[in-house]
Amino acid sequence: MMRFSPLRSKAWERPLLLAALACSLLMSAEAQSPATPLTLPQVLDVVRTKNLTLLQAQSNLQGVKAQEIQAAMRVNPNFTFYGTNVTLPAEGASNPYAYSFQVSRLFERGDKRRWRLDAAKATTDQTAAQLKDQERQIIYNVKQAFTNMLVAKAALKLAQDNLADFKKQLDINRDRYQAGDIGKLDFERLDLQMAQFETDESNAEVSLSQARDQLQTFMGYDRPNPNFDIVGDIAPPSLTLTRADLEQRALATRPDLHAAEAGARAADANVKLAYANGTTDPTLEGEYDRSGTYNSAGFSINIPLRIFDRNQGNKLTSKFQADASGFAVTAARNQIISDIDQAWVQYTTSKIVSDRYNGHYLEEAKDVLSIAQFAYQQGGLALIDYLNAVQENRTTTLNALNAYSQTWIAIHQLGFATGTELVP
Repeated sequence: MMRFSPLRSKAWERPLLLAALACSLLMSAEAQSPATPLTLPQVLDVVRTKNLTLLQAQSNLQGVKAQEIQAAMRVNPNFTFYGTNVTLPAEGASNPYAYSFQVSRLFERGDKRRWRLDAAKATTDQTAAQLKDQERQIIYNVKQAFTNMLVAKAALKLAQDNLADFKKQLDINRDRYQAGDIGKLDFERLDLQMAQFETDESNAEVSLSQARDQLQTFMGYDRPNPNFDIVGDIAPPSLTLTRADLEQRALATRPDLHAAEAGARAADANVKLAYANGTTDPTLEGEYDRSGTYNSAGFSINIPLRIFDRNQGNKLTSKFQADASGFAVTAARNQIISDIDQAWVQYTTSKIVSDRYNGHYLEEAKDVLSIAQFAYQQGGLALIDYLNAVQENRTTTLNALNAYSQTWIAIHQLGFATGTELVP
């Protein structure tokens, strides 16, 4: 069996081997080193430049914009050259050689080029607005993924703290059990409670890993980094804008409404183009002939007679399409008002719930657990009451995290509905 040895490789191979080894070590070090936590604005900056779906849509927009160049093109002239009897002499034959040069060009009437260009520009505007709307959807998904990861981090930290605190209590009660202060039944019931905290920690680790991978996928990473980290406020802020302010913002900035309006402009331009295509386009031709020793010139004008086909069907179709685009604009406006209303109700409701936990229930649950721990250790509280206090504190903190998450999602939904950033 042959074995490869870098020391026996050819001289020209050694730099390549060293470079590959250095690259491998660098990638391994990057995968193991802790990443600098990113804020939400930093994550969004990466998404806007590296998200593959957005890059694909941006490339498609450039292709649509290139059609403006084609729409502005004028009709090319035609050049025709032919000859007859070219092997005969110029004199002494009944049919001497003859050459003919012809140049012709069709002249468009009805401002066809203008309406083509207007339709192409409106289509570009519509595609650009659709790209913005696609970006709005992706940014909303990224914000949700960011919030999910932030909440997953907080849930893991909470599970780890709860597990560590309960381990301390279990150690204290193990000493009490060994000293004969509590019975075997009480100690084993306490020990069984440990399983719930260990399960919480394991589930939180899985949730954090899944949220981390999902967020990195939106950021265009080809392979998730297990050390990827983010930082942000878990407690949601209060918004100062009213519902009317949000509606005005949405009507001014929503890209789906802009796309519908651009589509209406394109439809109007297509109506005018359809009528322009019904006009007659003459073709003017100039001709130079040489037959033997004789020269001559001439011209002709070709005018189609639009007796039957005057583009009637396309005219009617374009009118109906323009009417449909007008309905699309109205539907987009109505959808904006509905989106704002639904998101506002969700935000106000979830904000009230999260404020209750943040301002009252969390501290109260901690006080109840602290008093229950002291009372149980002093023998003044039954085990079942102490376990209930532990469970109530765990449930309250998890409900608080869920309320924070729901409020953040509602804020992101309001930002999605308005098409703007509501939180810096």
